[in-house]
Amino acid sequence: MSLPAAPFPTPDKGGKTFFRRGLLDRIKTLSACPTCRPTAREMAWIGLGSLLGIGAVSFLAFHYRLPLLVASFGATAAIIYGFPESPFAQPRNVLGGHLISALVGAAAYHFLGASWVAVTLGVSLAIVLMFYTRTVHPPGGATALTAILGGQGFDFVLRPVLAGLVILLSVALAVHRCRGKHCYPTYWF
Repeated sequence: MSLPAAPFPTPDKGGKTFFRRGLLDRIKTLSACPTCRPTAREMAWIGLGSLLGIGAVSFLAFHYRLPLLVASFGATAAIIYGFPESPFAQPRNVLGGHLISALVGAAAYHFLGASWVAVTLGVSLAIVLMFYTRTVHPPGGATALTAILGGQGFDFVLRPVLAGLVILLSVALAVHRCRGKHCYPTYWF
């Protein structure tokens, strides 16, 4: 008859537990941040992209009386201008994530109104569909939320969401070309 496995790691030869050693190793690597501070020149390009992209998009959002939309587009701007190599920053993910979320949010509002149930189901379904279509873009969840709380119809998908995305992506393409980094996009679709 064998004994059941211990519910916690057992000590190794050095006397440390596997758990403790692993935890300490992870803590030590926290100081080696994967996102090093960009140079002043890179930060200037990131700031310029954000200034141009968010400036145009916020004008559009206020024109359509949807200031909440700037929140999800602001997060998108941070990703596409600051981390252009990220899978979340690629045009497929940016367009797909926001458009799917806008469509789901508008449908949730259409069928359930502006309620906590609509928000819960709408944002959750948007996330699941982004994963299913391989177009995960985390700020997309906020776009679904904006559609529901803003009481938006299906025209929300085209105006202002698609229009705003075209602006943000166009600025991203221009800024990344001008800064001498031809890294964006890594892939289109």
